[in-house]
Amino acid sequence: MAVILQIETSTTVCSAALSQNSSCIMERMELGGLSHATMLPRFLQEIVSFLTKENLNVDAVSVSCGPGSYTGLRIGVSSAKGLCYGWNVPLIAVDTLAVLCEGLIETGMTLGEDDLLCPMIDARRMEVYTAFYNKHLERVVPISAEIVSEDSFSDILASHKVYFFGDGAEKCRNVLTHQNAIFVPNVVPFAKNMTRLSATFFAQEKFQDVAYFEPFYLKDFIATLPKKLI
Repeated sequence: MAVILQIETSTTVCSAALSQNSSCIMERMELGGLSHATMLPRFLQEIVSFLTKENLNVDAVSVSCGPGSYTGLRIGVSSAKGLCYGWNVPLIAVDTLAVLCEGLIETGMTLGEDDLLCPMIDARRMEVYTAFYNKHLERVVPISAEIVSEDSFSDILASHKVYFFGDGAEKCRNVLTHQNAIFVPNVVPFAKNMTRLSATFFAQEKFQDVAYFEPFYLKDFIATLPKKLI
């Protein structure tokens, strides 16, 4: 089975992992904020050292491709592409919201057949990047940027129990008060949560063009001045 290096930098969490035979065998992570440009090269160097020590060769590089932080996605994708060029291996892209769903499923939570998963990534103020998935990780509502109000998702909540999670969900807890809205704390996207999807995509040869692949930003990047300069 394949050895896959996995990179996740789409939120404030920075992580990298190595999987073999569809199991995570090494992981590095940093939860302390947007330090991806510093932390990711260190994590990758540690993984390369481990590969050398264990006499392993990487068969593919998998990267969480968004939506999420513009800067974080650029760092993760550019690093993944550089490794693919250097090792002459294929690039796999996994959508970040699906990675979040994997994180929830791996907690062992029991889900009903009609229950829906709604991962949310913070997009400032009351806006989130989100989508809806069933328990089999099939996307049933497309990825979008949503400004959340008390009326948001009312049609879905009327007929489904919905699990909300991710760093954008907490700010919606006091707004989405329907009895079918369930909020699950402390679910973040980690590179290790990409393991199953990365292995599936590798087996299906679902690869990206290394030269032309770009992250899925969802919205155009808008540059702003730091507060101290305004």
